[in-house]
Formats: sequence, structure tokens, C-alpha cells
Amino acid sequence: MNSTTLILKMSERNFEENITKAAHILKQGGTVAFPTETVYGLGADALNPASVRKIFKAKGRPADNPLIVHIASMDTLDEIAKNIPPIAVELMDIFWPGPLTFVLKRKNTVPDVTTGGLDTVAVRMPDNPVALALIREAGMPLAAPSANTSGKPSPTTAGHVMSDLVGRIDAVIDGGVVKVGVESTVLDVTSGIPVILRPGSISVETLRKHVGEVLVGYTDMEIEEGELVRSPGMKYTHYSPDTRVVLVEGESAAVLAKISELIDNYSQKDMCVGLLITEETAEHVYADKMYSLGRRDEPEDAAHNLFAGLRYLDSKDADIDGRDADVDVDIIIVDGSVKQDGVGAAVFNRLRKAANELVKV
Repeated sequence: MNSTTLILKMSERNFEENITKAAHILKQGGTVAFPTETVYGLGADALNPASVRKIFKAKGRPADNPLIVHIASMDTLDEIAKNIPPIAVELMDIFWPGPLTFVLKRKNTVPDVTTGGLDTVAVRMPDNPVALALIREAGMPLAAPSANTSGKPSPTTAGHVMSDLVGRIDAVIDGGVVKVGVESTVLDVTSGIPVILRPGSISVETLRKHVGEVLVGYTDMEIEEGELVRSPGMKYTHYSPDTRVVLVEGESAAVLAKISELIDNYSQKDMCVGLLITEETAEHVYADKMYSLGRRDEPEDAAHNLFAGLRYLDSKDADIDGRDADVDVDIIIVDGSVKQDGVGAAVFNRLRKAANELVKV
């Protein structure tokens, strides 16, 4: 791993040149962070154990936490997975490329380090032209968890990646801000009824419209020690900034009242307060540092703004995301009055895992 990290800023003029550079690094066994439609991923050759271990080392990621393999063609899927059920093929036809990951039975071509030692492999086809071009040019499936220090908020810009991993990875492709903002839905299709292991922008309601019964197999809390980690995001601390996070959940009026009370309490203790807040609540409160989640009834906005907001409020640097972020807050209060339908379920899944304290009102 190099002491410096190459930044490849994408434009129409240099698109092919930068893809070629990044693919060359991957072919040499290196690591490249790249944008997908969900978050930035940290990619390496999924079939090369030595390359995959570099991902774990750079992130400080536990070895039993399986990685998602990213592909650009169905031919590659047949090389790494077996016994693919018709229901999975049906959903792939509908949602690929897109933010839906399938847990399938693996072939022996996929090394244990990529799957966390499981007999399954998690696979998706990202809906991003940079990601697809990189996978095709590299000529290999890419193992690619989120490109951040393990446990921290996921990166939605190249700047977030550099903040965590500069000097620890070989290159970053700067493809701008991602579209969705939360990681893909993970669906286990290895036994009978499909089971969602991690919520994302493709909701359980949407999946049920297409294939009927779908079970929810995740919890918003960490799984117990000793349990198998069948999907990323099921175990260990996730999405958490260094600053303490208090999540206030409930109906809008009660949430507003509780947030106002908390701001007063913390201010009386001479603590600087940061707010990750809906537009409606923001009309009635003020704090030392604020970041908007968007409107309460637009969970897509909350998904897009969630990780950027946590990073902004946690930052002590004046230039993160081009904002004046040099106020060092002691506490982050999160407005949990966002609608929980659709991608809202994924938003709250991430928030509950990020929070040090949950207040229900």
C-alpha cells in the first residue's frame, strides 16, 4: 500500500483514462475507492485473497464481516454463484443494475476471506457508470464494502473517503456525490422465502409487490456475540461519528418538544450542540451547528443527507463539504420525526446503530 493515495477526478474528457488507471491498480492487486449509486465502495479483486485482505487492513474491518461482490455482467454471476433460484433471477431482471444485493450459494472460486468463511456470497450490480466501467475494464468482480474506517459513517463523497483512508488505499475515483446515500438492500434467497438481512432503498413493501412473501431478518440492534454475520451491517458498531449521538424518535410535536428541552439542558452545561434535523423542526429551534435531513415526509432526502450530516456535525475541519465546519460540538441530536416508510426503514436502521442514546417520545 502506498504512503499516498492517488485522486482521480472524473470528467467527460478524462473518463476512459482514469478508468484505465484505476483498473491497472486493481489488476496489480491494489485497492481503489469508487462511487456507486449508494455510497462509495473500497474495491479490490474479489477472487484474490491477498488483495481482499488489503481492504480489511485499510478499514480496520473484522475478518468475519462478509463483503459484497460487485459485478457488471450476468456471466460473472455464473462464475461465482450457484443454484441461483428463479425468484432471484426475476428480481435481478427488475432491479439490476441497482441497490439490491443477493445472498447466494457461492462457488469455490470465491475465497473464504471475501465471504467471511460462509458458504454464501453477497452479490450486486451497481447502478453507476463509473463503477460499471471500472469493473468491466478491470475484468474481475470487485469486493467492495463502504470506503470508510470500519464503524464510522459511510462515505457519500470522495472527500469523505479521503478523510478516513488517505494514505491507506491506493486510489480514489472522485465521481461526485452519490445518488441514494444509504447502502443496498441485502436479500437472502438461499432458502425458500426471501429474507431481508439489511434494509436499503428497495423496501420490503416494494419487494413484496413483485414476489409475494418476503421476511424481515434484521434487527436495528447489534446481533449477539457468536452469531453468524450473514450480511454487512448486522454486527459491530456501524455508522457512528466520534461525537456522542442522541436520537429522538416519535411524533413531530413530541420530538420538537424533546429536542428543545435537550438543547436547553446541554446549553446550561456549556455544551455545544449539533442538530441533524428536518426542515420543519428547524423552523422552531436553533443550535451551534445544524444540518438538514430534508422534509419529514421525504425519507429519500433523509437517506441522501444522513451520512453527510453526521460527518459534517462531527467534523472539526473548516472545509469539509465546502461548509464552515469549525464549530466543535459536544453532542449531536438527531430529529427522528422522518417518515419511516420505504427507505425510511433504512434511515432509522442506520440511525439506531449510530446512536449512543435512543429517546422515544
